[in-house]
Amino acid sequence: MIRPSSLQPGLARALRHGGTALVALAAGLSSPALAQTQESIALRDSFRVGSAGVLCTAQYRPTDPALTSMFDRGYRVVCRDAASPVASLYALRGGEGDRLAQYLDAAKTRLSCGEKQVTEVETAGGASVIECSDPKAGVDYRIYAAVRGDTVFVAEGLSGYDSALKLALAALVTDRAVPGTVDVATTQVSDPAAFARIQAGTLDEESARVEAYIRNNYGAYAESAEFFETLAAREQGGSERSAEFLANQALQLSNMGDFATAGALFARADRLVASSDGVTQRMIRNFRAIDAINQRNPGEALKVLDRRVSIDTEMVGETRLSQGEITKMLADQINRENAGLKRLGGVDSSLTGAERAQILDGQALLLRGTALRLSGQSDQALVALQQGIDTIVAVRNGRISSTGWLRAEVATQRALIQESRGDFAGARAGLTEALDIYKLEYPQSPGLLSAKGRLAAFLARRGEADASIALYDEIVAEGEAVPSARAAMKEMLAPYFAQLAARADNDPMVAARMFTASQLLQRPGVAQTQAVLARELSEGNDEASALFRLAVTRTREIARTSAEIQRLEALPSPTPDDVAALALARESLTTQQNEQTALQSRLGQYSQYRVLSPSSVTLAELQKLLGPREGYYKVSFVGQTVYGQLITADRVRTVSIALTRTDLDKVVAKLRDSIVVIENGQPTNYPFDVVEARKLYEALFPGLKQDLAGIEHLVYEPDGALLQLPPGLLVEDQKGVDAYLERSAAIDADPFDFTGVAWFGRDRRFSIAVSPRSFADVRTIAPARGKQTYLGVGENAPPPERIQLASAQRDADCEWPVATWMDPISPAELKLAQSVLGAGRANVITQQSFSDTALLRRDDLDDYRILHFATHGLVTAPRPECPARPALVTSFGDASSDGLLSFKEIFDLKLDADLVILSACDTAGLATVSASREAGIETGGNFALDGLVRAFVGAGARSVLASHWPVPDDFNATENLISSLFKASPGTAMNESLARAQRAAMDDPLTSHPYYWAAFILLGDGTKPLVK
Repeated sequence: MIRPSSLQPGLARALRHGGTALVALAAGLSSPALAQTQESIALRDSFRVGSAGVLCTAQYRPTDPALTSMFDRGYRVVCRDAASPVASLYALRGGEGDRLAQYLDAAKTRLSCGEKQVTEVETAGGASVIECSDPKAGVDYRIYAAVRGDTVFVAEGLSGYDSALKLALAALVTDRAVPGTVDVATTQVSDPAAFARIQAGTLDEESARVEAYIRNNYGAYAESAEFFETLAAREQGGSERSAEFLANQALQLSNMGDFATAGALFARADRLVASSDGVTQRMIRNFRAIDAINQRNPGEALKVLDRRVSIDTEMVGETRLSQGEITKMLADQINRENAGLKRLGGVDSSLTGAERAQILDGQALLLRGTALRLSGQSDQALVALQQGIDTIVAVRNGRISSTGWLRAEVATQRALIQESRGDFAGARAGLTEALDIYKLEYPQSPGLLSAKGRLAAFLARRGEADASIALYDEIVAEGEAVPSARAAMKEMLAPYFAQLAARADNDPMVAARMFTASQLLQRPGVAQTQAVLARELSEGNDEASALFRLAVTRTREIARTSAEIQRLEALPSPTPDDVAALALARESLTTQQNEQTALQSRLGQYSQYRVLSPSSVTLAELQKLLGPREGYYKVSFVGQTVYGQLITADRVRTVSIALTRTDLDKVVAKLRDSIVVIENGQPTNYPFDVVEARKLYEALFPGLKQDLAGIEHLVYEPDGALLQLPPGLLVEDQKGVDAYLERSAAIDADPFDFTGVAWFGRDRRFSIAVSPRSFADVRTIAPARGKQTYLGVGENAPPPERIQLASAQRDADCEWPVATWMDPISPAELKLAQSVLGAGRANVITQQSFSDTALLRRDDLDDYRILHFATHGLVTAPRPECPARPALVTSFGDASSDGLLSFKEIFDLKLDADLVILSACDTAGLATVSASREAGIETGGNFALDGLVRAFVGAGARSVLASHWPVPDDFNATENLISSLFKASPGTAMNESLARAQRAAMDDPLTSHPYYWAAFILLGDGTKPLVK
């Protein structure tokens, strides 16, 4: 092995902990795993429709009323972004009479259909097609049918999903998965986990359970967790399966690194499992051992595996369970990764409880082998692994299905032991064997990518950089098509980035590969929201855009209704009103799902929505978007390691940043605390830490001073904690820092006078980006079409008497205290904007007219190019025990008003704005995942900029000006900054106007502290003019 000291620093860090891979095995109780080979689809519970385009899955549905013969099979098809099934599939065989005629007669009782026509379906051959419609819903349907021997194959669904219908029919006829592109409309409003959450709500318990395990098969932990969470919420501890669902949800969260939540769920599962249920106890034991191994605690895993379980192996509810599941969890920890391949293997569906228990005990031995290996006891590990294999193979003499996962696991474990002993040839052979198994049985899966990652990391540790990089290149190329794997990318790709970083600054082609790979890493949710907005506004077709927006809105409504149903179902003692509300919510959900799916089908007539938008751009594409004296600086956190890429139209520089993710968390917190802290409910300033700001500049831009000198406009894409810090307050020259320190040492010095400091923002202006794709979209998007220039709102009225009298109750209900409304922000900047722009072009609303209900009732907000909110922003919680829900303070309106424009309500506003200005407190903050879900936003959360900024982007803002801390009223500092936007000459770039005002504040001793001038950041393209 190459000595770390001989490597580049980043590469040495990435490889230092090589050989710490782990195995995570477990057993669940579900359907056989899908070995994605050319196995008969008649033997599967689920299969993918097509192989490219929009993800659609056919799910076996044995209870479909169209199935009348014991030989019949039925499926329903669910596609990403469609909230309800889009098609039904049937293979009808046997029974009495003409099955096709019977089916069509039944269809005509539901639909209005035309005559049967002859057609040809690729791969399936000759078929019949019938055009139908649902007159009540106004939706078009299509039925394809093909007769082969004594079997009738039918694909019936929405006409807008025609390509899915044809591919599904071909799969039924040929009895195999048929490759092809599902060319249907997609809003791309959801990520895979969000889609899984919606789909879980549409399936019955058994189908959802099967899908949950299937997603675990693929290594799609986030998706699997959503299914199990939905199943657990339905049960609420009321059935013998509750412990199974909770334990599985816990396991998925542990696989993703959320150990605290996983621990709480495991504790609930322990309380619910029956004392005599030896099978489920064994499952939980194994899951807890996996959790300990995930946390790099093999000693604890061994203790867990010694835990006693019931000897009773008769399964609870065994008579109603017709399928069994081996669950295999494999997590690779090579190179400090905590991501891995955790998959399921199938077993014979007729296994008894005793046989399942034996398999679980065999898997426990395999886990013991893993824990022993991680503890350095390789001889004992090999013994335990062999004992585990022997125990499992002894079940029915090894005649169980799909044991490829077992062979791959054993090969991997032995390879890791061989590597630790210096048998590198044996290790290479073992990892290659495992990879070959995954290629054959699980193509296009996160598991395959992880297997490649393990081999690539091994090659990196052996110093075979070219071979390692080539294999990582394959992972990156395939990663776009396997979005479920993205959660693991930051750890999996650590050695890849380390190797590329050592070459990238001298090789533009290597830099381009690094840039592409960086876009596979997780980004704030606002990036996805910007992509949806760009997709809505593509092509500029008003009818298509309106239809797209309606489909997106329905998707959010479905998410909200689903959350409300879960809340009502969880009530321990529901009242009659609660029961009625639950029934109404379920009815509403069905209606919303059907409406949304019908909208998706109608969107298919617009070609721009049938194209999957790429989530990344190439380096060359980004460079073409950059003009003279422009640059794009992308910061990427890969595990604990941090990299930077400075891109201009004709060059790219790549640097390794000396600070780790943890270091940057501490530095950013320290700098923010030196700007403003809240003490006794009031913002308090301290002298800014210019020394730390100078150090951070040097760390973030090592060796880039000369390159930056030629850049006037920097598009800055921060990551992690850096999302919370405006870049302009960094210090790029030491002389000013030394002068300040010398000056402030005097007894009568003013420590708040920072004039003369060489701020990074003095000679350049900034735009903030959250991904290259979102910046490219915003730069090329058409401007707002509104006829009105400006709407300014603020200066809320005092709360009415009814609110003030209920002050005590508000505290008990986790509502904001009345004092929140008693100190409104001055409307001076609104009125100044109005005076500059002219009363004919600018409207201002204050006092009682500025209420949440009044704003929500307006239907002309999309006619304003600029919206300006000068009011308090609420980004924390009223009290620590209360949930945080971002909102803007407004006046109270009618009886339904809460005096707040909530995150959810902002998202629902219909805007068409070039800019939204949030002149309020810390409006660049985050929204929690739970607050996002309450608003019907199924993705993102817990990132800075995912709060109010994201809500306004979702409402229709191309750019948002927001603040990173409470903005000051002193010295007219904020008023001067905001007013500069409107005083600028027509055609002046937004960020140029802001930069001029910031420079003026820097040069004034009273406002030179960054507190007064650095708070605002512009998300979007700051080069667009505000005043035209």
